[in-house]
Amino acid sequence: MNPQVIAIEEFDYPLPDERIARHPLEERDCCKLLVCRPDGTMEDRIFRELPSLLPEGSMLVYNNTRVINARMRFAKESGALIEIFCLEPVAPSDYAVNFASGGNVGVEWLCFVGNSKRWKQGELRGIVTLPSGAEIILSAERVERRGNASVVRFSWTADAVSFAEVIAAAGELPIPPYLNRPTEQTDIKDYQTVFSAVDGSVAAPTAGLHFTPELLERIDRAGFERRALTLHVGAGTFQPVKSDLIGDHPMHSEFISVSRALIEELASRNGRPVIAVGTTSVRTLESLYHLGCRAAAGLSVDELPQWYPYDSAHPRLSVQEALEALLGAFSGQQFIASTRVIIAPGYDYKVVDGIVTNFHQPRSTLLLLVSAFLGDEHWRDVYAHALATPDYRFLSYGDACLLLRH
Repeated sequence: MNPQVIAIEEFDYPLPDERIARHPLEERDCCKLLVCRPDGTMEDRIFRELPSLLPEGSMLVYNNTRVINARMRFAKESGALIEIFCLEPVAPSDYAVNFASGGNVGVEWLCFVGNSKRWKQGELRGIVTLPSGAEIILSAERVERRGNASVVRFSWTADAVSFAEVIAAAGELPIPPYLNRPTEQTDIKDYQTVFSAVDGSVAAPTAGLHFTPELLERIDRAGFERRALTLHVGAGTFQPVKSDLIGDHPMHSEFISVSRALIEELASRNGRPVIAVGTTSVRTLESLYHLGCRAAAGLSVDELPQWYPYDSAHPRLSVQEALEALLGAFSGQQFIASTRVIIAPGYDYKVVDGIVTNFHQPRSTLLLLVSAFLGDEHWRDVYAHALATPDYRFLSYGDACLLLRH
């Protein structure tokens, strides 16, 4: 199947507003879990039962990214309010280096600018109060426009204060727009996974929100191995597919970082099931395979193009061959790249054997990913079952699925 000719209207379904969870449950792991078995049968369970539901010997792979306070607001002297939404670092382009930069160096980020017409030129300035009580002045200057976004340069009056500290104090945690409410104090904790560790995302890897420290301990005691990787979720995760055909939808680029040790484990797993926590982990794991195929073909592994998995020139290596080629293509203990891959019907999964994920928006690339895993008709059965069961809750703060296949 050529996914580029698929009509997005085929991936629509009716989602009543009242089925969208506006807040998570008080106990994260008490949400519902719809288990979809390889034979197509489904079972309603509770998320905290996950250790008893995972295939024997599974490796659970999760995304340890942390959501940053990406939304900042500046007031002009005229009273106009300008909102700046940070998307990804431009200079320095490395996330860690950018966040560590001091005020005399400054940083540049690709940003969405709200009320852009009221900010044609000049600097925006605001006073930022740090946790210590000290006050600094943060300045923003638009450097250039890139499509519907802008490169914004930030500088501040304290060289010893890092940009990570500045954005944490000046910004606001960005919750999904479909929640249709402002960020609340509870979101500061609720919208981070318990294993979040690496700053960089503008949206949470929401499948991970169901885990608690106690559940992780039970998973460990049950003998399952847990491994972390990093994909910094971009604002494109909320971008609906506006084109009629999937082939006309430009997929956003996202930063990935995976340890050499994990790639080595995946290359020599010998049939051990790999269960990805969330679609971001799926994208990362599957991207590793295709980047390895590019390495074997002598192509760049800096970024995985959107349609490369479907290219007729793709070498179609085994997973072991591809990952060994990738290991030979970089030095050091961490592999860093970006991915634009779109996983849609017609995609052949290579690394992932199971997915823990939420219920996704209609007409979204995330729903395409699920359909590619389950099959076109089965995803409809899964979502129809959840919609027909009154207490299933949808989207970021909603309930979860465990999707398994042979």
